[in-house]
Amino acid sequence: MHITLSNSIRIRLYDEKTYRQRLPAWADFVRASGRSQLSYDPAWLSVLEQGLGHVPYVLEAEEDHEVKGILPLALVRSPLFGKFLVSMPYVNYGGVISQDVEIMRLLAERAIELAERLDSRTLELRQEYELHHPGLITCREMKVHMRLALPDSTENLWKQLHSKVRNQIRKAEKSAPELAWDGEPLLDEFYDVFSSNMRDLGTPVYSRNLFRAVLRQFPDRAEICVVRLGKTPVAAGLILHGPGVTEIPSASSLRRYNSSCANMILYWNVLVRAIQRGQTSFEFGRSSPASPTYKFKAQWGARPYPSVWHYHLRAAKLSDMRPENPRYQRMIKIWKRLPVALTRIIGPPIVRGIP
Repeated sequence: MHITLSNSIRIRLYDEKTYRQRLPAWADFVRASGRSQLSYDPAWLSVLEQGLGHVPYVLEAEEDHEVKGILPLALVRSPLFGKFLVSMPYVNYGGVISQDVEIMRLLAERAIELAERLDSRTLELRQEYELHHPGLITCREMKVHMRLALPDSTENLWKQLHSKVRNQIRKAEKSAPELAWDGEPLLDEFYDVFSSNMRDLGTPVYSRNLFRAVLRQFPDRAEICVVRLGKTPVAAGLILHGPGVTEIPSASSLRRYNSSCANMILYWNVLVRAIQRGQTSFEFGRSSPASPTYKFKAQWGARPYPSVWHYHLRAAKLSDMRPENPRYQRMIKIWKRLPVALTRIIGPPIVRGIP
């Protein structure tokens, strides 16, 4: 554990050997700070460590034995791409959590020092808000968070939907889909749909172990929904329930069943589930403005909210790891032609090293 001091503020660094003992205190601090999304829970460090092999670090600001700020970080390592220090991979939210601007800057400063010490190509803080520091580059245009304020009843949700969306839901219901809700017992069906869709998108798929780790870490707050036509799973999603906010970080449907509108019935029922649990907000996840996923989420009434990412660049450019980079387009085309079974083998070792 490394300790530095600034006036009365003490900054501590926790690593993979020491961070677990502080998870309860950090979880209390996050809840008290008003972060309702489960993505903010520091226990995600354990999920990323177990499910993706990332190395966890946490910078904690303390004053008079009271937590004043935290910055959870994961070291993403790859023999292909190098090392990246990220807050946080996979989930919707990350970055510095504090109410004090001075503490935010101190934690950012220590994170930059940590990135230097670990020889990370970049430090990446995936935040919702500005963090002014001379060592950071701010990028606002890449992604937005798509968020829907939920009404107090399913009936009111139905009324506020556009007629086109309601018609697609009705069309899906005519196919008599079967819905299943559970945890690990549905993991295989979820993964069959998810990995097939990722192949079709030309994207390496996450390991099944990641989703298993999520379900085990949050047994009462994470679940899977599967939509079946007959005995065939055609759409599926991983659902996270935080205090007041439901998220859907991973969801997919099979393209050959697009005409059944299975994806629409999936999202409709997930929204209904959130309302039934008394949630007030639904997080559709990040999207690039004007992209197809952005338009899909907007049709449900979701509105864009800022995603303000900050970078400290040591040996990389902002565009290096983005799929829009032209040098990856040929790889994406090749990936789309690979057998799904093969992508499930070679995909996880690749994607675990992509920040």
